[in-house]
Amino acid sequence: MESLEKSHRYLSPLCCVFVLCVQLQLGITGDCPADGRTWVPFGGGCYYFVHGEEDTIKSYTFERAKTLCQGFELLTIQSAEENDFVIKYSPAVWKNNVNVWLGMYYDTNSEDMRWFGEQPVGFSNWEDILSSSDLLPLDTCVALHSNTGKWENVSCLEQAENGVVCETNQKAEEAKPKPSALLSALVILSVVAIMGVSAVIWFLQHKYNLGSTILTAFEYHPPFRVLDTDRSCLVEAEETDSVP
Repeated sequence: MESLEKSHRYLSPLCCVFVLCVQLQLGITGDCPADGRTWVPFGGGCYYFVHGEEDTIKSYTFERAKTLCQGFELLTIQSAEENDFVIKYSPAVWKNNVNVWLGMYYDTNSEDMRWFGEQPVGFSNWEDILSSSDLLPLDTCVALHSNTGKWENVSCLEQAENGVVCETNQKAEEAKPKPSALLSALVILSVVAIMGVSAVIWFLQHKYNLGSTILTAFEYHPPFRVLDTDRSCLVEAEETDSVP
Protein backbone atom coordinates (compact mmCIF):
# COMPACT_ATOMS: atom_id res chain seq x y z
CA MET A 1 0.00 0.00 0.00
CA GLU A 2 2.84 2.35 0.88
CA SER A 3 4.58 1.76 -2.45
CA LEU A 4 1.31 2.33 -4.30
CA GLU A 5 0.86 5.66 -2.56
CA LYS A 6 4.40 6.59 -3.55
CA SER A 7 3.71 5.80 -7.21
CA HIS A 8 0.63 8.01 -7.14
CA ARG A 9 2.70 10.79 -5.58
CA TYR A 10 5.21 10.68 -8.40
CA LEU A 11 2.57 10.49 -11.13
CA SER A 12 0.51 13.44 -9.84
CA PRO A 13 2.90 16.09 -11.25
CA LEU A 14 2.58 14.42 -14.66
CA CYS A 15 -1.20 14.69 -14.42
CA CYS A 16 -0.95 18.38 -13.56
CA VAL A 17 1.26 19.05 -16.58
CA PHE A 18 -1.15 17.10 -18.78
CA VAL A 19 -4.17 19.12 -17.61
CA LEU A 20 -2.30 22.38 -18.17
CA CYS A 21 -1.41 21.36 -21.74
CA VAL A 22 -5.03 20.50 -22.47
CA GLN A 23 -6.21 23.87 -21.21
CA LEU A 24 -3.70 25.69 -23.40
CA GLN A 25 -4.85 23.76 -26.47
CA LEU A 26 -8.57 24.58 -26.13
CA GLY A 27 -10.00 26.67 -28.95
CA ILE A 28 -11.09 30.23 -28.12
CA THR A 29 -13.95 32.14 -29.69
CA GLY A 30 -15.27 35.64 -29.09
CA ASP A 31 -18.43 36.65 -27.23
CA CYS A 32 -20.91 39.56 -27.26
CA PRO A 33 -21.74 41.87 -24.34
CA ALA A 34 -24.11 40.48 -21.71
CA ASP A 35 -25.91 43.72 -20.83
CA GLY A 36 -29.51 42.56 -21.24
CA ARG A 37 -29.79 43.68 -24.84
CA THR A 38 -30.06 41.37 -27.84
CA TRP A 39 -26.68 41.40 -29.59
CA VAL A 40 -26.41 39.57 -32.91
CA PRO A 41 -22.95 38.13 -33.72
CA PHE A 42 -21.62 38.36 -37.26
CA GLY A 43 -18.01 37.93 -38.34
CA GLY A 44 -15.87 39.46 -35.61
CA GLY A 45 -18.50 41.96 -34.45
CA CYS A 46 -21.71 42.16 -32.41
CA TYR A 47 -24.74 44.19 -33.53
CA TYR A 48 -27.67 45.58 -31.54
CA PHE A 49 -30.71 46.62 -33.60
CA VAL A 50 -32.62 49.22 -31.58
CA HIS A 51 -36.31 48.29 -31.47
CA GLY A 52 -38.99 50.95 -31.63
CA GLU A 53 -42.46 50.73 -30.16
CA GLU A 54 -44.79 48.10 -31.62
CA ASP A 55 -46.44 49.28 -34.86
CA THR A 56 -44.87 52.71 -34.37
CA ILE A 57 -42.05 54.15 -36.46
CA LYS A 58 -39.86 56.39 -34.33
CA SER A 59 -37.36 58.94 -35.58
CA TYR A 60 -33.97 59.65 -34.02
CA THR A 61 -31.59 62.52 -34.57
CA PHE A 62 -27.95 61.69 -35.12
CA GLU A 63 -26.99 62.73 -31.58
CA ARG A 64 -29.89 60.73 -30.11
CA ALA A 65 -28.83 57.67 -32.13
CA LYS A 66 -25.31 57.86 -30.63
CA THR A 67 -26.80 58.16 -27.15
CA LEU A 68 -28.91 55.01 -27.64
CA CYS A 69 -25.75 52.98 -28.21
CA GLN A 70 -24.69 53.68 -24.60
CA GLY A 71 -20.92 53.66 -24.98
CA PHE A 72 -20.79 51.59 -28.16
CA GLU A 73 -20.34 52.86 -31.72
CA LEU A 74 -22.93 53.39 -34.41
CA LEU A 75 -22.94 50.92 -37.27
CA THR A 76 -19.81 50.89 -39.46
CA ILE A 77 -19.73 48.72 -42.58
CA GLN A 78 -16.41 47.41 -43.88
CA SER A 79 -17.51 44.89 -46.53
CA ALA A 80 -20.32 43.88 -48.89
CA GLU A 81 -21.01 40.83 -46.67
CA GLU A 82 -21.55 43.07 -43.64
CA ASN A 83 -23.81 45.36 -45.67
CA ASP A 84 -25.90 42.35 -46.80
CA PHE A 85 -26.12 41.10 -43.21
CA VAL A 86 -27.74 44.35 -42.07
CA ILE A 87 -30.23 44.28 -44.96
CA LYS A 88 -31.25 40.67 -44.36
CA TYR A 89 -31.62 41.04 -40.58
CA SER A 90 -33.55 44.34 -40.68
CA PRO A 91 -36.98 42.76 -41.45
CA ALA A 92 -36.68 40.72 -38.23
CA VAL A 93 -36.61 44.02 -36.30
CA TRP A 94 -38.59 46.57 -38.30
CA LYS A 95 -41.79 45.82 -40.22
CA ASN A 96 -41.24 48.58 -42.76
CA ASN A 97 -38.26 49.91 -44.63
CA VAL A 98 -36.09 52.21 -42.53
CA ASN A 99 -33.08 54.44 -42.97
CA VAL A 100 -30.29 53.38 -40.61
CA TRP A 101 -27.76 55.86 -39.27
CA LEU A 102 -24.14 55.00 -40.08
CA GLY A 103 -21.23 56.03 -37.85
CA MET A 104 -19.72 58.20 -40.57
CA TYR A 105 -18.98 61.93 -40.76
CA TYR A 106 -17.39 64.47 -43.10
CA ASP A 107 -13.77 65.16 -42.17
CA THR A 108 -12.83 68.75 -42.97
CA ASN A 109 -9.09 67.97 -42.82
CA SER A 110 -9.12 65.28 -45.52
CA GLU A 111 -12.28 66.70 -47.17
CA ASP A 112 -13.72 63.21 -47.32
CA MET A 113 -16.04 60.90 -45.39
CA ARG A 114 -14.55 58.88 -42.53
CA TRP A 115 -15.80 56.42 -39.92
CA PHE A 116 -15.75 57.37 -36.26
CA GLY A 117 -12.44 56.29 -34.75
CA GLU A 118 -10.65 57.92 -37.70
CA GLN A 119 -10.99 54.83 -39.87
CA PRO A 120 -10.91 55.53 -43.63
CA VAL A 121 -13.83 54.37 -45.76
CA GLY A 122 -12.60 51.28 -47.60
CA PHE A 123 -15.92 49.77 -48.71
CA SER A 124 -18.83 51.98 -49.86
CA ASN A 125 -22.24 51.47 -51.45
CA TRP A 126 -23.39 54.97 -52.39
CA GLU A 127 -26.79 55.47 -53.94
CA ASP A 128 -25.34 58.26 -56.08
CA ILE A 129 -21.75 57.87 -57.21
CA LEU A 130 -21.25 61.63 -56.76
CA SER A 131 -22.74 61.86 -53.29
CA SER A 132 -19.56 60.78 -51.48
CA SER A 133 -17.35 63.68 -52.50
CA ASP A 134 -19.03 66.57 -54.34
CA LEU A 135 -19.68 69.80 -52.42
CA LEU A 136 -20.56 68.23 -49.09
CA PRO A 137 -21.64 70.54 -46.25
CA LEU A 138 -19.83 70.32 -42.91
CA ASP A 139 -22.77 68.65 -41.14
CA THR A 140 -22.96 65.71 -43.57
CA CYS A 141 -23.73 62.23 -42.19
CA VAL A 142 -24.79 59.00 -43.88
CA ALA A 143 -27.88 56.76 -43.73
CA LEU A 144 -28.36 53.25 -45.13
CA HIS A 145 -31.64 52.30 -46.84
CA SER A 146 -32.74 48.91 -45.50
CA ASN A 147 -34.69 48.02 -48.67
CA THR A 148 -31.80 48.54 -51.11
CA GLY A 149 -28.66 48.61 -48.96
CA LYS A 150 -27.60 51.84 -50.63
CA TRP A 151 -26.03 54.75 -48.73
CA GLU A 152 -27.20 58.36 -48.86
CA ASN A 153 -25.72 61.61 -47.54
CA VAL A 154 -28.03 63.34 -45.07
CA SER A 155 -27.77 66.24 -42.65
CA CYS A 156 -26.46 65.41 -39.16
CA LEU A 157 -28.39 68.34 -37.66
CA GLU A 158 -31.64 68.62 -39.58
CA GLN A 159 -32.36 65.01 -40.55
CA ALA A 160 -34.06 62.38 -38.36
CA GLU A 161 -33.83 58.70 -39.31
CA ASN A 162 -35.83 55.76 -37.96
CA GLY A 163 -33.17 53.04 -37.76
CA VAL A 164 -30.34 52.68 -35.24
CA VAL A 165 -27.82 49.84 -35.09
CA CYS A 166 -25.03 49.74 -32.52
CA GLU A 167 -21.82 47.78 -33.02
CA THR A 168 -18.88 46.49 -31.00
CA ASN A 169 -16.12 43.93 -31.39
CA GLN A 170 -16.40 40.47 -29.92
CA LYS A 171 -14.37 40.10 -26.73
CA ALA A 172 -11.84 37.28 -26.62
CA GLU A 173 -11.36 37.62 -22.85
CA GLU A 174 -14.96 36.39 -22.38
CA ALA A 175 -14.35 33.44 -24.64
CA LYS A 176 -15.62 29.95 -23.96
CA PRO A 177 -13.50 26.87 -24.75
CA LYS A 178 -14.74 24.67 -27.56
CA PRO A 179 -12.55 21.56 -27.87
CA SER A 180 -12.52 19.80 -31.22
CA ALA A 181 -13.28 16.11 -31.78
CA LEU A 182 -9.58 15.37 -32.41
CA LEU A 183 -8.57 17.09 -29.19
CA SER A 184 -11.20 15.14 -27.23
CA ALA A 185 -9.82 11.88 -28.65
CA LEU A 186 -6.26 12.86 -27.66
CA VAL A 187 -7.43 13.65 -24.14
CA ILE A 188 -9.07 10.24 -23.79
CA LEU A 189 -6.01 8.42 -25.14
CA SER A 190 -3.69 10.34 -22.82
CA VAL A 191 -5.81 9.51 -19.78
CA VAL A 192 -5.84 5.83 -20.75
CA ALA A 193 -2.04 5.89 -21.19
CA ILE A 194 -1.49 7.42 -17.76
CA MET A 195 -3.77 4.84 -16.15
CA GLY A 196 -1.87 2.08 -17.98
CA VAL A 197 1.50 3.31 -16.71
CA SER A 198 0.12 3.46 -13.17
CA ALA A 199 -1.16 -0.13 -13.44
CA VAL A 200 2.19 -1.41 -14.76
CA ILE A 201 4.12 0.24 -11.91
CA TRP A 202 1.69 -1.16 -9.37
CA PHE A 203 1.97 -4.67 -10.91
CA LEU A 204 5.79 -4.60 -10.91
CA GLN A 205 5.89 -3.44 -7.30
CA HIS A 206 3.73 -6.28 -6.05
CA LYS A 207 5.08 -9.12 -8.22
CA TYR A 208 8.81 -8.36 -8.39
CA ASN A 209 9.15 -6.00 -5.44
CA LEU A 210 10.85 -3.45 -7.67
CA GLY A 211 9.06 -0.45 -6.27
CA SER A 212 11.56 0.16 -3.50
CA THR A 213 14.53 0.22 -5.91
CA ILE A 214 12.80 2.21 -8.65
CA LEU A 215 11.06 4.81 -6.55
CA THR A 216 13.69 5.35 -3.89
CA ALA A 217 16.00 6.74 -6.56
CA PHE A 218 13.63 9.71 -6.89
CA GLU A 219 13.01 10.20 -3.17
CA TYR A 220 14.45 13.12 -1.29
CA HIS A 221 17.40 12.31 0.98
CA PRO A 222 18.34 14.84 3.68
CA PRO A 223 21.93 16.00 4.10
CA PHE A 224 24.38 13.76 5.97
CA ARG A 225 23.67 13.56 9.67
CA VAL A 226 25.76 12.07 12.49
CA LEU A 227 23.99 9.08 14.00
CA ASP A 228 23.01 9.19 17.66
CA THR A 229 25.38 6.35 18.57
CA ASP A 230 28.32 8.09 16.94
CA ARG A 231 27.41 11.34 18.71
CA SER A 232 27.36 9.57 22.11
CA CYS A 233 30.79 8.05 21.43
CA LEU A 234 32.22 11.45 20.66
CA VAL A 235 30.80 12.89 23.88
CA GLU A 236 32.31 10.07 25.95
CA ALA A 237 35.68 10.55 24.28
CA GLU A 238 35.64 14.27 25.08
CA GLU A 239 34.80 13.56 28.75
CA THR A 240 37.67 11.02 28.99
CA ASP A 241 40.13 13.48 27.57
CA SER A 242 39.06 16.15 30.04
CA VAL A 243 39.72 13.94 33.12
CA PRO A 244 43.18 14.87 34.72
